[in-house]
Amino acid sequence: MATLTQPGAASAPKPRTDGLLAILGSIPLAIVFLTLVLTPLALTFVLSFRPFDYGAGILPGHTFEHYLAVVTDSYFLEIFWRTFWIAGVTTLICVLIGAPEAYILSRMGKPWRSIFLLVVLSPLLISLVVRAFGWSMLLGHGGVIGRAAAAVGLGPLLYTPTAVIIGLVHVMLPFMVIPVWTSLQKLDPAVEHAALSLNASRFQTLLRIVLPQAMPGILSGSLIVFGLSASSFAIPALLGGRRLKMVATVVYDEFLTELNWPLGAAIAIVLLVVNVIIMMAYNRVVERSYRRSLG
Repeated sequence: MATLTQPGAASAPKPRTDGLLAILGSIPLAIVFLTLVLTPLALTFVLSFRPFDYGAGILPGHTFEHYLAVVTDSYFLEIFWRTFWIAGVTTLICVLIGAPEAYILSRMGKPWRSIFLLVVLSPLLISLVVRAFGWSMLLGHGGVIGRAAAAVGLGPLLYTPTAVIIGLVHVMLPFMVIPVWTSLQKLDPAVEHAALSLNASRFQTLLRIVLPQAMPGILSGSLIVFGLSASSFAIPALLGGRRLKMVATVVYDEFLTELNWPLGAAIAIVLLVVNVIIMMAYNRVVERSYRRSLG
């Protein structure tokens, strides 16, 4: 005999397991992040407060003298200033080159888009040290660019801020092109054609249609490029030499040459904090201007 279900009766709701599965799936990533990122960062932070003596090494206790030395010594302040202006110039050049390149790439058809995308990403397939040595050969006294610079009276390029900026732009440019290109994929070309059909000039179309759509990618790419440039080690070490110090090379010297690990840890923590502050301020300013442009 079949049982009849009353109209008001409802089946019992099935328990939702989406949230539980998401939590379980994130546990391995959280463990890796905790082990490889947060734990070394916490140990570095604790190490930065340990006293140090060149005769006895790292001593027990706590002190703020390393941070005071970093923020009051003109030697370190000059290095931090050099690091951040080089990172800023690198970011600006990457924006000026990468944004138009990403726009042209987004308007290409197959198969040229795939070919030029591979060209943009090809530097990432080569070791950073190999690329730095290649630039050192080109910018040196016997290199093509070095000889051309000497012929026009520019002087030597190797071991100068110009050489470091050239190397950083070459390394960081793909990190600018890809976010901007991804943002421009959401832009329908018909919107540009509509603006042109309404007698808008090419410059007005780029300024009012394309640029607002590309701003999220420019923001993301700028943050990536600036952060990586400010903390870069290989390019400043190989193209800047021993005399052109940047923060990452000073940290290396303090750890492996001076053996003053607490001071090196303090410099690294200050670099991280200042880098985060600059990037957050830049993010706030760009986002505010972006929202204002959208009305």
